[in-house]
Amino acid sequence: MKILNTAILLVITLLAVPLFSYFFGTALGPAEWKAIHTLLVILVLVVAYCFIVGELTKNNSQVDKLWSLLPIAYTWVVACYGDYSPRLVIMSILVTIWGVRLTINFAMKGAYHWKFWTGEEDYRWQVLRQKPEFQPNWKWSLFNLFFISAYQNALILLFTLPTIVVLQHATAPLGMFDFIAAGLMFLFIVLETMADIQQWNFQSKKRALISAGKDLTGDNKKGFLDKGLWAYSRHPNYFAEQAIWVCFYLFSIAAGGQWFNWTIAGCMLLIVLFQGSSGFSEEISAGKYPEYAAYQKKVRRFLPF
Repeated sequence: MKILNTAILLVITLLAVPLFSYFFGTALGPAEWKAIHTLLVILVLVVAYCFIVGELTKNNSQVDKLWSLLPIAYTWVVACYGDYSPRLVIMSILVTIWGVRLTINFAMKGAYHWKFWTGEEDYRWQVLRQKPEFQPNWKWSLFNLFFISAYQNALILLFTLPTIVVLQHATAPLGMFDFIAAGLMFLFIVLETMADIQQWNFQSKKRALISAGKDLTGDNKKGFLDKGLWAYSRHPNYFAEQAIWVCFYLFSIAAGGQWFNWTIAGCMLLIVLFQGSSGFSEEISAGKYPEYAAYQKKVRRFLPF
């Protein structure tokens, strides 16, 4: 019931936060509303696709497959409405770099297949689907509709919406703050890449030993990675992902000159989502690996300090 209540709270927050924070900022003009209308049409189509395909195939990683692709589309759509102004182009290029890297990383895990509705499903959905809160199956279908398909897709759109504020101020010249935001965002993309590579190498070696029928020793026997970046953060990739979209929000500050505007809702809700997602992942890890509890006490979840 705790998981279900958290999901309901997130959906309510998704509706409330943007409406509240909308009043902090300059009213949108015709160009911005046209861009938002296009983005919303894409959103509705994607939500319908993810729900229907997820129900038919029983593979609920349809949103996961699109997580790295949709922001690329959203940012370039807004850039088009802004006549490819320099700030929007920089934002779109950075998101494209982020998206291509994440797509490759996800593909290496077997998430994509020529039958696009198939592929590896996130193990957390498999575990969650078996919990008593989602029995009988119609409860899981509602969860799939409102949280997996609708909430997550709406969140993806939300954390790309700083582009709308930038579109409002398309004539504002680039400044030092833009280059700081761009540099930080790229730095966190590199950090996320390093964390994913370290995890991939560790898991690949462990799987190879298991496949060869060899005994697991040392770190492999422990079962989880606690070296490299993972010695300073239990989820360095998650930390970097959150930081990337906070940096993305900084572009709206550079363009509009306001530290707080309505598009902050996206990165803030993403942080809330990662709190719940990482907590559920750690619940599974603690149940599989006896030494994980000691690791939790020694190393912080996101920030290394």
